[in-house]
Amino acid sequence: MNRLSPERARELLGPLKDWHHNELRGAISREFIFDDFTEAFSFMTELALYAEKSNHHPEWCNVYNRVGVTLTTHDVCGLSRRDVDFARHADAAFERFRTAGTTEVTEHAASLE
Repeated sequence: MNRLSPERARELLGPLKDWHHNELRGAISREFIFDDFTEAFSFMTELALYAEKSNHHPEWCNVYNRVGVTLTTHDVCGLSRRDVDFARHADAAFERFRTAGTTEVTEHAASLE
């Protein structure tokens, strides 16, 4: 696992329009807003299962219907491909929440176990 060069980071982060890149810290962050706490927590559950499976864990916080996610790879003191992959997974999960009911998304999360 290697730290992304600034050029490669910009290239890979280009499609991740809603993520904010903190170059000094070597991290990307995004806030996800849901209809209610249940949706937010279900989203976090899906990401937690992905984090365990990929052995890459986000920094995050939850306040009612909001989930803030920050990604960085501590082993390389900055961004790695794992952060980009996690961000893509989080974006895809969020899109499922926007197009499906909570029950369907929760069932999807359970299938990841």
